[in-house]
Amino acid sequence: MSLRPRRSALYMPGTNARAIEKARTLPVDAVILDLEDSIAPEAKDTAREQVRAAIKAGGFGSREVAVRINGLDTAHWLADIDMVHDARPDVILVPKVSQPMTLENLADRLMDLGTDHKIRVWAMIETPVAMLNVREIGAIAKDRETRLSCFVIGTNDLAKEMRGRIVPGRAPVLPLLVNAIIAARAYGLDILDGPFNDLANAEGFARECEQARDLGFDGKTLIHPNQIAPCNATFTPSADEIAQARAIIAAFDRPENHGKGVIALDGRMVERLHADMARRTVAIADAVAERGS
Repeated sequence: MSLRPRRSALYMPGTNARAIEKARTLPVDAVILDLEDSIAPEAKDTAREQVRAAIKAGGFGSREVAVRINGLDTAHWLADIDMVHDARPDVILVPKVSQPMTLENLADRLMDLGTDHKIRVWAMIETPVAMLNVREIGAIAKDRETRLSCFVIGTNDLAKEMRGRIVPGRAPVLPLLVNAIIAARAYGLDILDGPFNDLANAEGFARECEQARDLGFDGKTLIHPNQIAPCNATFTPSADEIAQARAIIAAFDRPENHGKGVIALDGRMVERLHADMARRTVAIADAVAERGS
């Protein structure tokens, strides 16, 4: 099993050339070069060309490079897609995906251009309508032409539209987060949690990372480089988890356990599904070790 870690994904404004240059050295799993919310309308063209130049210059190593385009309800997205077609990042991040048709329309444009199919699509789930339609949005991944491989939760926009408060523990949006995770897993998608806004609150950030991990998120989107290390640490399997996973795999690999669905290990019952989970844990740990961060 080979997996690509997506523990941390750092947003960076497409106009900030210095930050983009620094991103090539940061221990982050993914860099999201933003053409949407962080860019003023009059700066869209400049941002687009800077992002094009940065991607073509390369140097991001094993980091996934995503471009957050402008929404398909704006006048900017077609130019964004033309740039993406030329620059060939790893990922197109589509904001405010509230229904499957948005991804179908994007797929049509990518097919018309003949865009490299290695470029994947991540969908931002950040509106009440998106949460109502999250199952149908996830199901569109069955159409390979949509390229959909990951959900990204936009917790700030979601809280705004719900008129809810962003509070410790995230009780107002917790049911929605769980529902989105279920939809992602039902259709074989990864899913990333939204950003934590209070940069001065390291303890709060650590707690939210732990909550996201425990809920089942693959990683978290970030807004500052200082958030990378604690986020990576939380979403990286611990030494004890890795050791336990390897023990479970080894136990099921013994000849006497061949074909068994349940075995006893260290005084507890372990099912074959735990072996599948263990293999994923080891695969993530191996992928992180290969990255060296």
